[in-house]
Amino acid sequence: MVEDHSRRVNNNIVVLREFDPSKDCEVVEDVERRCEVGPAASCPSSPTSSATQFAEFVAELVGEEEEEKEVVGMIRGCIKTVTCGKKLSRNGKNVTHHNKNDDVLDDTLKPLPVYTKLAYILGLRVSPSHRRMGIGLKLVHRVEEWFRENGAEYSYMATDNDNKASINLFIDKCGYSKFRTPAILVNPVFAHRVKLSSSVDVIKLSPPTPSPSTASDSPPLSSSPATLTPSSTTASPCIWNCKDIYTLEVRGASCVKRTLAKTTRIVDRALPWLRLPSVPELFRPFGFHFLYGLGGSGPRAEKFLKALCGHAHNLAKERGCGVVATEVSSREPLRLGIPHWKRLSCDEDLWCIKRLGEDYSDGSVGDWTKSAPGMSIFVDPREV
Repeated sequence: MVEDHSRRVNNNIVVLREFDPSKDCEVVEDVERRCEVGPAASCPSSPTSSATQFAEFVAELVGEEEEEKEVVGMIRGCIKTVTCGKKLSRNGKNVTHHNKNDDVLDDTLKPLPVYTKLAYILGLRVSPSHRRMGIGLKLVHRVEEWFRENGAEYSYMATDNDNKASINLFIDKCGYSKFRTPAILVNPVFAHRVKLSSSVDVIKLSPPTPSPSTASDSPPLSSSPATLTPSSTTASPCIWNCKDIYTLEVRGASCVKRTLAKTTRIVDRALPWLRLPSVPELFRPFGFHFLYGLGGSGPRAEKFLKALCGHAHNLAKERGCGVVATEVSSREPLRLGIPHWKRLSCDEDLWCIKRLGEDYSDGSVGDWTKSAPGMSIFVDPREV
């Protein structure tokens, strides 16, 4: 049986169908522009590379005449295998460790990761002239149907905490619940290099190998710096160069703010020895570096992470980027070591999650949507 993915709106029929790259690229980009979400991605969007499965659907308005068609909305979704918790070995056998003399060192149950198929709604767009007609709700139901057909157990999405329309749609109408409230921290790239402490050594490591928890079949990641010192304190974020994929642009700023930002750059060029923190040109498309996998240990981990953020700033400056950004848990202990501008940052992003079925990967974990937040989070940079 073929399900009918259509509905009537103002004497027109809205048909939901799969995205066709041979004819939909330009019209989808036009919807993106009308929604003012910045430059549209290529066809299909770049995050597909980090997902094991990907789909995109469009809402097409069909008039009384068959040739009268207009794409008025679209939604993208992907499915990945991730870890959602740990459990003890299924067979219940102890894992015994011995030293070279065959003495028993410990006799414990080995915790094993529990995997689940997680779906992610990458983007929902509805043309401003066709909102409040149920098109967004219909698109969400369509992509969730695809998620279930492909074995996904959970679906999640991210939005601004003050986006009332999005929250109303997903929480009130689609049954999602608030899951996490991370912070997006953004720091501008200034005209001058950040001076790093001579007591900190920055060592470039090889890019990490992707695992099921960070997405399989993914492209190589960028450089992964770490700090090492004799005091045994370490810090280790990784850097993702998003400039090679897409750009951002700050819109809606008043003429006064634009003038003030330009003035700081003029003064900085006239008096470079003062090393003033001039505001970079953010009102035109710019690239950025994204920090992920933040971690550290030792009494000075926060200080070392700050030094690594300075190193990331200098790399971004060399590559012509406008900002350095990261997303961290609201409980992240190293958060104070991350330089950022409050005006460019978001104190509370919002992640919402929904369980798609009654059956899920393992009863020992329980309903993941009700799990307590951890101290840190891992944000896949390919889904930024």
